Amino acid sequence: MSNTLTVAPPQQGAPAASPTTRGQRWTFFTIISLGLLMIGLDNSILYTALPQLNEQLHATETQQLWVVNAYPLVLAGLLLGTGTLGDRIGHRRMFVLGLGAFGLASLAAALAPTAWALVAARALLGLGAAIMMPATLALIRLTFDDEIERNTAIGIWGSVAVVGAAAGPTVGGLLLEHFWWGSVFLINVPIVAAALALTLRLAPPNVANPAKSWDALSSLYALAALSSLVLAIKSSARADWGLVAVAAAVAATAAGLFVRRQQHLDEPLLTFDVFRSRVFTGGVITAGGAMLALAGTEMLTTQKLQLVNGLSPLQAGLTISAMAIAALPTSALGGANLHRVGFLPLISGGFTLIAAGLGGMWWSGHNGASGLFTAAMVLVGLGAGLTMSVSSTAIIGAAPAHRAGMAAGVEEVSYELGTLLSIALTGSLVSVLMESRLPAGLREKGMEALYSPSTHEAAAAAYDSGYLTTVGLLAVVVITLAAATAWCFRDNPRSGGHGASHE
Repeated sequence: MSNTLTVAPPQQGAPAASPTTRGQRWTFFTIISLGLLMIGLDNSILYTALPQLNEQLHATETQQLWVVNAYPLVLAGLLLGTGTLGDRIGHRRMFVLGLGAFGLASLAAALAPTAWALVAARALLGLGAAIMMPATLALIRLTFDDEIERNTAIGIWGSVAVVGAAAGPTVGGLLLEHFWWGSVFLINVPIVAAALALTLRLAPPNVANPAKSWDALSSLYALAALSSLVLAIKSSARADWGLVAVAAAVAATAAGLFVRRQQHLDEPLLTFDVFRSRVFTGGVITAGGAMLALAGTEMLTTQKLQLVNGLSPLQAGLTISAMAIAALPTSALGGANLHRVGFLPLISGGFTLIAAGLGGMWWSGHNGASGLFTAAMVLVGLGAGLTMSVSSTAIIGAAPAHRAGMAAGVEEVSYELGTLLSIALTGSLVSVLMESRLPAGLREKGMEALYSPSTHEAAAAAYDSGYLTTVGLLAVVVITLAAATAWCFRDNPRSGGHGASHE
């Protein structure tokens, strides 16, 4: 999740923006931050709950994949368009609508009677998050007139996003230690209720611009393309080639319709000429690639620690948090030193650290070195912090000033798309590899064999083998990302606006 976003100033003649007192402004900022925190938490809080979901809802592998993927899928698909919708109807109204949808979806998810009902609730959560996320930063701009206060608030806002993503597995593990799996969603409901009440009392007046255009069809095309792509990935893992062909055709058609529609809009959601800048393209690759490496590794490792190593959800969450917590200091250091060293050492060097960490996890897993395994996870986190600290700067800084809002939307989508593809690819791959290594009589059971005492030992060994192979392949992918970004940043500019090449 990003820490940079450009928000247009209020329209001329708009009502006074900020709450009247400093205390009111910062109280409302706390509410905005809680909304962002919930969005970040729900990206990763389910990782520790997946084994319990399988047992209590009897979720199949396909259902587990969609339970996790439905949220970032809808969020990524709609995010490009919801910012401009906020300009049209007002960001206060968008925040209230997003909070309401998020609260209702959280309640539906907590009480879901079946796995597919939970998938539907997670999709509604993604809708609420897509409505709410752009409004959080827009409301900071409307709330704080003083530049120093506003910059301080934006800095804290970025930290909240990182903390939310980092804390998800640990918060989920803590709740599961004492409550049932639905508690990971139910915790959102009282937060939403308090946030709604305080927003209606403290938020700045709603500033709408009905003249601003919003194109819902573009968002639907993007959502259809991403959904079909995920379905194609999952179906290829199951060797259902007929469904793969249909899903791939739908994805290509929807993507083509999206591109064609942008060419005929006065205010397109995305113009592809921005990718002529190597720095812009490198920033997008960095944002998506970092989450591709991090999200899949977090999800699979959380499950491995519970299903193979026998750790409790809380123990697994605390262990995996080492990876995310390690990203915090390098994220701060990377951003602070960009002007000195430039993008190349931070981004390509960060990817190299991630690859070394993944290689260390692969080696220590094969050799039973648990201490080295944890140290390798920390190395992954350190590298991810370096790459993610400046990817936003590359994207926003390399875009023309009149396309800063578009660049901010691309930035957010890059992170969510990386998460989405990571979960789809790694989840499908580890399942296929596990089944190929199960004894012939257990292959039809797949992941279900992990939950039966009579088959657990053989299934755990097969899962562990599949997990380690997947981690090793991820290391190869990340080395490729290091090489690709080294090419993009070979001029090594110190900011996105300098040294960007258009080729």
